[in-house]
Amino acid sequence: MLDQEVDSPDWWLLRLGRKLRKRNGQLDEWWRYYRGKPDLPELPRNVEQAFIDFQRKARTNFCGLIAGATVHRLLALGVTGPDGEPDELAARWWQANRLDSRQKLVWRVAMTQSVGYMLVGPHPTRTEANGRPSPLITPEHPRECIVECDPETGEPYVGLKTFHNEIDGYGYARVLYDDRSFPYRTTEVCGARRLPWGPDSWEYIGESDEGEPHDLGGLPLVEFPRMPDLGEEPEPEFAGVLDIQDRVNMGILNRMAASRNSGFPQKWIKGHKFAKRKDPVTGLVTVEQPFVPGPSVVWASEGENAQFGQLAASDLSGFMKEHESDVRDMLILSQTPAYYYAGDLINISADTVSALDLLHVAKVREHIASFGEGLEDVMSLAAAQAGVPEDYTDATVRWTNPQYLSPAVQADAATKLASIGYPLDVIAEDLGESPQRVRRITAGAAAEKLLAASLLPANPAPTAGNQPDDEEATGG
Repeated sequence: MLDQEVDSPDWWLLRLGRKLRKRNGQLDEWWRYYRGKPDLPELPRNVEQAFIDFQRKARTNFCGLIAGATVHRLLALGVTGPDGEPDELAARWWQANRLDSRQKLVWRVAMTQSVGYMLVGPHPTRTEANGRPSPLITPEHPRECIVECDPETGEPYVGLKTFHNEIDGYGYARVLYDDRSFPYRTTEVCGARRLPWGPDSWEYIGESDEGEPHDLGGLPLVEFPRMPDLGEEPEPEFAGVLDIQDRVNMGILNRMAASRNSGFPQKWIKGHKFAKRKDPVTGLVTVEQPFVPGPSVVWASEGENAQFGQLAASDLSGFMKEHESDVRDMLILSQTPAYYYAGDLINISADTVSALDLLHVAKVREHIASFGEGLEDVMSLAAAQAGVPEDYTDATVRWTNPQYLSPAVQADAATKLASIGYPLDVIAEDLGESPQRVRRITAGAAAEKLLAASLLPANPAPTAGNQPDDEEATGG
């Protein structure tokens, strides 16, 4: 008999084994689709369930495309100091917290759920050279976090971080201020997706009524709202096209229904005398239906003038044009490049791609301006946690260029900038290199110049340009 004590190896064996079994079923389905062996199409059996399955197949997720198109263009490379030079401390905290990849979690949830968060606190195991805990920066979901702003200044005033502990079954919460925090726990075991919020549902678990102080100098929960209008709550990237998404799905459903009718045409019969049956209990008269459609079924009638036929197939071209029009409207209104839904775009030039990209790039740059301010706050909180007297609100967050340019265009632009005197590090920044690679590129270029200079002879031989004239040669 295995030990059922919480957190024991036996307890973890059963817990993780059950999660593994649950996951394997979904993995098998995904693997079948990857190998090109999905479930075979089936003829309707249960009418109600068949129609539900039919509706499910009509869903086409353009909202995910709209959000993903923006997330793909958002990549912060790192933080530089106020002088524009790469900051070693910020780079170390950035890499230690894996922000190269984890930032995408925040941008994706902001595009799809309207807002994302980053939480800054002490790392449980890593320490700085001065003995203070290193900063821990974690991406957070809006299901578990929220921030209230001061109505007078608009600045973040108080925050809440919640989570459900699947090990003990309790919910936990922490109310965050700019100088202290207050921990709570639910009074009873609760569900993971729905924490209780009654006045008797929580209990304070802190050691002091004054809370747990911190010296970060600001609210440790940083909010990244997705392009909110003044005085309005933020919305996801696809909020303005939800009605069109529903319209697209409805159009696909109608097209599928028409296509199904073409594959299984509606049939008719006349001149056949149908048998009728009267229910002895209810007295209701029903008509027996001997003509059941099927791939191996032959219909026959003893009626002298019986005739069979079927309705004409529907023309699907109108459905396709309606679908293309709706998708085009979605992309235009959400400022997503039209080439994501290629349609008739064939062999288009680079200038055409840039023109189609114009609104999308402008939208992404607006996101960059907003999210960059949040990242500066995150790095300032990280510096305070590490005990470093740095204010990164004056720093600059370096991002990749959201506009796609071919390598040939980039090289040509870099050559022209160099010809008019642009420094190499600035050119490397414009090419989207990270602060670390910019430093490596400039250091490598300087080393090559130094090596080339050291290989020059001390007294070069006279050349056509440096030979003395006749008077100088004779002393005249």
